[in-house]
Amino acid sequence: MANPWSGEVALVIDGERHVLKLTLGALAELEAGLESGTLIELVERFEGGAFSSRDVLALIVAGLRGGGWQGSAADLVQAEIAGGPMVAARVAAELLARAFMLPEAG
Repeated sequence: MANPWSGEVALVIDGERHVLKLTLGALAELEAGLESGTLIELVERFEGGAFSSRDVLALIVAGLRGGGWQGSAADLVQAEIAGGPMVAARVAAELLARAFMLPEAG
């Protein structure tokens, strides 16, 4: 089960459930791979609804890698994502939100 309090999000790819997480290493890899802009600009694109399919794929790959997956973006070209592109976009947005969410005081 994905633990949202530790930044985890679940996604089913080719019938297999994966736990995605944007670790510091995954974030660094993501930022290095962005063709334009910074992580802050990526967050702003998602907040404004101006993200691209490339943004979604980059976040999904980074989250998978942070969750221990050893693949690459090329491995997902033919992959079946349960729920399709809209679920992939929602998962990508949740990954970003959870990666930068401040813990609640309590």
